[in-house]
Amino acid sequence: MTFKEQIQQGIPTILPPKATYDLAINHAPKRKEILSAEEKKLALKNALRYFDAKHHAELIQEFSEELETYGRIYMYRFRPEYRMYARPIDEYPGKSLQAKAIMHMIQNNLDYAVAQHPHELITYGGNGAVFQNWAQYLLTMQYLSEMTDEQTLTMYSGHPMGLFPSHAEAPRVVVTNGMVIPNYSKPDDWEKMNALGVSQYGQMTAGSYMYIGPQGIVHGTTITVLNGFRKIKQNPEGNLFVTSGLGGMSGAQPKAGNIAGCITVCAEVNPKITKIRHEQGWINEIVTSTDELVKRVLTAKANKEVVSIAYLGNVVDVWECFDKENIKIDLGSDQTSLHNPWAGGYYPVGISFEEANEMMANNPELFKEKVQESLRRQAKAINQHTAKGTYFFDYGNAFLLEASRAGADVMAENNIDFKYPSYVQDIMGPMCFDYGFGPFRWVCTSGKPEDLQKTDTIASQVLEEMAQTAPNEIQQQMQDNIKWIKGAQENKLVVGSQARILYADAEGRIKIAEAFNQPIAK
Repeated sequence: MTFKEQIQQGIPTILPPKATYDLAINHAPKRKEILSAEEKKLALKNALRYFDAKHHAELIQEFSEELETYGRIYMYRFRPEYRMYARPIDEYPGKSLQAKAIMHMIQNNLDYAVAQHPHELITYGGNGAVFQNWAQYLLTMQYLSEMTDEQTLTMYSGHPMGLFPSHAEAPRVVVTNGMVIPNYSKPDDWEKMNALGVSQYGQMTAGSYMYIGPQGIVHGTTITVLNGFRKIKQNPEGNLFVTSGLGGMSGAQPKAGNIAGCITVCAEVNPKITKIRHEQGWINEIVTSTDELVKRVLTAKANKEVVSIAYLGNVVDVWECFDKENIKIDLGSDQTSLHNPWAGGYYPVGISFEEANEMMANNPELFKEKVQESLRRQAKAINQHTAKGTYFFDYGNAFLLEASRAGADVMAENNIDFKYPSYVQDIMGPMCFDYGFGPFRWVCTSGKPEDLQKTDTIASQVLEEMAQTAPNEIQQQMQDNIKWIKGAQENKLVVGSQARILYADAEGRIKIAEAFNQPIAK
């Protein structure tokens, strides 16, 4: 079958062969056992509803094994054999150009180069899902290939609820994820509903099909690092930024540090994602011991290098080691996925990555204790550095929240506020968001790099023209954006679709979009 035919068939009438578990892929960790015996039966019923009854006898055993082995039913058997990537829009079947564009975006979210756990349909953040299982993917792509511009597809937590009559000006797809009653929204409630197959956490851009790889956050991270150094009245050159995480969002940090012009040390415990980010050019070097890291950082400081260094290990070791060796950290933060602390978002110090994954699944209470112990240690080390002059900020990942819940010393004297600011509160708010500047994205669904380059040129021309009459209070933002877009090609930001992000205010967005429309119309 051709690619188009496979999309149009949806769930195949003849079952494909059982899939082998590919050990080369960066898989999601096993989720903890949380369902009762009766709830497991319900999870299996929910999974089987997608299939003809004649297949249930064969599939129920397989889905039961998946639930026991991985804590979820992913339906690996139905994962397509074709390569998963954002194809040029004319390669998708369909009657609606808008629907084809959405297929382009969905496949980008599941591209091996983009997704954190592609076989589990998770794009970033440890649990940011596009779909809950592969049957949902197949059905959604089929619906998109069939719909017209007089229809709207309604989605709930990855589950396509059907095509409904609408009109050309209506949304082609309406998406909701994780619509949970607040009284039943604790972490274990969510884990249970996800295991049952009735709800998923879509993050911001995973379950809404808008993710554009780590580039999607790198501009904001670059501005954050630049303005962080400006705030402490330091030049980035030869100075040190320490943080953690090389996932879908956090993986932007080393590249942002390079663009800002500092030394970046970013700790990551997962060897597979570290290797991927290095191969993609988002980090310059990998080191595996704190002794080696200390030597490399001292050399970089002496030579005033612009370099990003991934430490394959736990960030707590970095903070403690640099304190012991008296290495000055100028900027410090953390981008581990602490919105998801008990299911792979944060790994405890002193335990190997493999041991931690095993403990997470089989002894979750001990894993939680170890995580909270690590948070206390990390906060203590950060406090020792800030006493020496380090500027530390929370990156909106719930680090300070979870550290406080663990009993770490992170509260202000009034015992209401945190002793450290968030990046929104202290950096991006007063320097960007307060003036209306925020992320503006576009995707060239042609898949042509030369089209993206044309958009960069157009956006740069628009911004330079706007800068001539812009008020003094936003001149810094305008110049940062012009520098960003002019360096976009050189900085090789694309991972996956031919997409770009640029911080802009309302006037900038409108003028850039209008300027794009002119060559498109021709």
